[in-house]
Amino acid sequence: MKEDYYDILGVSKSASESEIKKAYRKKAIQYHPDKNPGNSSAEESFKKAAEAYEVLGNKEKRSKYDQFGHSAFNGSGGGGFGGGMNMDDIFSQFGDIFGSGFSGGGFGGGGQRRSKGSNLRIKVSLELKEIVLGVEKKIKVQRKIKAQGVTYKNCNSCNGSGQVTRITNTILGRMQSASTCPSCNGSGQVVSSKPSNSDSNGLINSEQIVLVKIPAGVEDGMQLKVTGKGNDASGNGIPGDLIVLIKENEHPTLKREGDNLHYDLYISISDAILGISKEVETVTGSVRIKLESGIQSGKILRLRGKGLTSINSYSAGDLLIHINVWTPRILNKEQKSFFEKMIDNENFTPSPEKEEKSFFEKVKDMFS
Repeated sequence: MKEDYYDILGVSKSASESEIKKAYRKKAIQYHPDKNPGNSSAEESFKKAAEAYEVLGNKEKRSKYDQFGHSAFNGSGGGGFGGGMNMDDIFSQFGDIFGSGFSGGGFGGGGQRRSKGSNLRIKVSLELKEIVLGVEKKIKVQRKIKAQGVTYKNCNSCNGSGQVTRITNTILGRMQSASTCPSCNGSGQVVSSKPSNSDSNGLINSEQIVLVKIPAGVEDGMQLKVTGKGNDASGNGIPGDLIVLIKENEHPTLKREGDNLHYDLYISISDAILGISKEVETVTGSVRIKLESGIQSGKILRLRGKGLTSINSYSAGDLLIHINVWTPRILNKEQKSFFEKMIDNENFTPSPEKEEKSFFEKVKDMFS
């Protein structure tokens, strides 16, 4: 079981925003990498506190968490960190929490800034069934990785700190400023030796298989992040991330609208008059429904829970079946004669009952 976010920060469920922020700051300073160099346990606690604050410090996410617990964020970690906390993400989002005296950005031992490799982006096409059930995809990715045999040394320009200090004289006196070292791009290290087939940073291209876990209920255009599966960084830097863009393939018969699915069912005039049992396609198989005699074209039947599961909860949408009575375009002599006799028959004269809603009312109900 994943640890409760309130327990991680040591606050009650009724804690105010300021109390939550204060509790997180206390935890963040306690387990900060600058104060615990090389301590993996402290780093893990630091990440847990950040993940908890990322949810509890946001009104909307906190409300979802209070209602659904960790399942509110299935497939997306505790919140926006994609299931694996990234130190650069923490400092970029919550750096103001720590105040002065602490470094920012990625960290190695002793508080040294760590550079990050570039992110990679891929597009993954999914069938509707895969979206309904969730799926794991093995994807080939071209990544830059450290070449075998490459070695690094501390950068001479910044002495391994990743930053260079500049002192300028102003009318107010001598001013000191720090900036990212241009020689090592902030990593604190440069290549000392590398294989001939690697680039200037000691990296080579490599085709790798990455397992991407896609949760049920994703939508077209949604992006997922696989932490650490982007390009490697030079030296002691951390890898970038793999950004997965979701593309939803159109289903031949089912149309998606949020968590609901729509299906057009065509029946004959005879079926509509006499009533009939019909098989209707769903994403996970077919179901049989019974249509009462005298069913009207335009009627909408609802199969609850036969849509898609919401990505933020356990609730599922519905399958809406739209009844369409098919009018034949070609009749033989006998058929035409039959219907000519029915023209003045009162049973064939349209007489909608008051409780039967118009098309526009049905649409209005559907979206309300």
